[in-house]
Amino acid sequence: MAITAFAPAITRSKEIIAEKSAQAVLKLVPEVTEGKQANRKFFATFVTGIGVLGIFMLLFINTLLAQDAFELSHLKLEAKMVSDQREAIAREIDKKSSPDALAQAATELGMKPSENPIFLQLNKATPNQGRTSNG
Repeated sequence: MAITAFAPAITRSKEIIAEKSAQAVLKLVPEVTEGKQANRKFFATFVTGIGVLGIFMLLFINTLLAQDAFELSHLKLEAKMVSDQREAIAREIDKKSSPDALAQAATELGMKPSENPIFLQLNKATPNQGRTSNG
């Protein structure tokens, strides 16, 4: 027998295989008919829920950032007050340690100013500085 005699059978088997594989592929995808359309209400509810959840998350994040901003402004104000207090204390110290204030405090304690002050001069050579010991 010649192989050409089997040609109609081979062609028919190819058609059967193609038909069965098409049916197998179609079984993976559900049949869409007029009565079974996708439910738009569920999709709209889902998208609305995601949108509302996103808005609440943004509101929560914005509230946290605003709270941190208020705390930061409070800390800046407190730092400015501490700096002002430090400057006031420094001015008070300078005022009390000025020569006029020290002279007045000394007078109140009963001290009298010296009429001929004696100053200690450290850069003047003493008699012992010129000699070296030859031990």
